[in-house]
Amino acid sequence: MKVVFIICIIIVIVVLLLSVLTTSKAYQYKHTIDPIKKSDDEENKKQGNEEN
Repeated sequence: MKVVFIICIIIVIVVLLLSVLTTSKAYQYKHTIDPIKKSDDEENKKQGNEEN
């Protein structure tokens, strides 16, 4: 019975450590945002306005 209890405690500790490490790594990740790509229509309108 003691052996089963010890194994259960070890499993709980390992799962807790893995979840803490994963959460810590997730908070350290630097998120980036891709710039919005302009459509051809918008670029043509800008070029048309600049010519006038």
